[in-house]
Amino acid sequence: MNKRRCGVLLHITSLPSPHGVGDFGDAAYKFVDFLAEARQSLWQVLPLNPTRTVFGNSPYSSYSAFAGNHVMISPDLLVRDGVLLKSDIEGHATFPLNRVDYCTVTAYKESILRAAYKNIHGKLGQIFEFQSFCNENACWIDDYALFIALKEHFQGIMWSDWPEDIRNRKEGAVRDWGKKLKDRILMEKFLQYLFFKQWFSLKKYCNTKNIQIIGDVPIYVTYDSADVWAQPEIFKLDDARKPLFVAGVPPDYFSATGQLWGNPVYKWDVLKETGYSWWLRRIEYNLKLYDIVRLDHFRGFVSYWEIPVAEKTAVNGKWVNAPVQDFFNTLYKHFPSLPIIAEDLGTITPDVREIMSMFGIPGMKVLLFAFGDDLSVNPYIPHNHIKACVVYTGTHDNNTAKGWYKKEAGPKDKERIRKYLGREVSEDDFHREMIRLAMMSVANMVVIPMQDILGLGEESRMNLPATSENNWTWRFSPEHITSALIQELSEATEIYGRG
Repeated sequence: MNKRRCGVLLHITSLPSPHGVGDFGDAAYKFVDFLAEARQSLWQVLPLNPTRTVFGNSPYSSYSAFAGNHVMISPDLLVRDGVLLKSDIEGHATFPLNRVDYCTVTAYKESILRAAYKNIHGKLGQIFEFQSFCNENACWIDDYALFIALKEHFQGIMWSDWPEDIRNRKEGAVRDWGKKLKDRILMEKFLQYLFFKQWFSLKKYCNTKNIQIIGDVPIYVTYDSADVWAQPEIFKLDDARKPLFVAGVPPDYFSATGQLWGNPVYKWDVLKETGYSWWLRRIEYNLKLYDIVRLDHFRGFVSYWEIPVAEKTAVNGKWVNAPVQDFFNTLYKHFPSLPIIAEDLGTITPDVREIMSMFGIPGMKVLLFAFGDDLSVNPYIPHNHIKACVVYTGTHDNNTAKGWYKKEAGPKDKERIRKYLGREVSEDDFHREMIRLAMMSVANMVVIPMQDILGLGEESRMNLPATSENNWTWRFSPEHITSALIQELSEATEIYGRG
């Protein structure tokens, strides 16, 4: 965390693959080889949790804060391991090369994963590695697998609308449903085993190449999830176990009505009474998955915007303080060298900065935010950077650098950019200038979205916040990575001392 380093932001689903979506197969290992050859030492990914087409396939909306996303399992690796036959993965629909068609690819992956389970389920009791995986992850996988089986049995309805005995997790109901749905539960555990086996193999390969993985941990969980169903006592719910309040952010410069996220908010007093045991498990778990963890919406650990559930916008919420100092004291007591990054974008108050300074937690600096009319004092402009931060040209929620310059930057923004750089900048070269500014920053860490490294435009944007269609679908092609690109990135890394 204290060395000059650089790396790339690319989600797993954005990797090339013949199977319609990026996965943990050969293209992932080739991407690691590219990073190593280009002298990069960081790979940042988005949350790996299961996504849902009904919620726009966002990795920030999931049935579980612990489980892995089935679509990232590589069919080719399953064939190589003898779990599938080559014929099992052939004859599928034609997939687009540069986008993810989640409906089609999810149906395809579910079909071949059912085949994988059918091929192996009679032998699962003899696979020691699978048994060990289930035992080591019992604190979440038992609840999650039952939750998924129940969701399918009740045709997808929200868990709070299930029959009262299982909604409220009566001991007899949990036992009886576990017996009734035991085959589907076992299949879900097997699929999670495959996911994490492939993931940890890829992570090990990264680490042998001296590349560390930055993971992303959303502060909130989805209401309709195994997490809330299994531990309702740590969320603000009513007697019917439905939310009393939901999370969001208040009105600001970007939105007159704020943002209504809809996630249930935590009972921080209850969490404190338990010694934050749920959060300790979650952090410990993510430190196994990743080398460094980005905490999304960091300011919510200091104080959070709480909105009554009946509200249609985020206007009528209120700030509620969380026991932030006690919480982070507890985290650092358990994890003395806690490698975390704070997502501190947006309006950040002095109390948040104080906590980050107190615990030495680096924040984020996004260069696309740097060229407003407050240029000299803007915290995102390179001359105001500090060592303890991570510099990005943009994030998954921003336009690409090229797309921003073409579509969003106004004449005054472009004039300030020209003056700051001391020369004219073209649309085709803007991404290179932003990468150079990031690399030369005093900041210890730099992470560049793959779209900006490739110089791609708005059509390659990953996510447009407050929209639910056509997000999270971008993929790059193998031919995008050329020897010239590797040389250019490697040279910049060396020049600015990040190799």
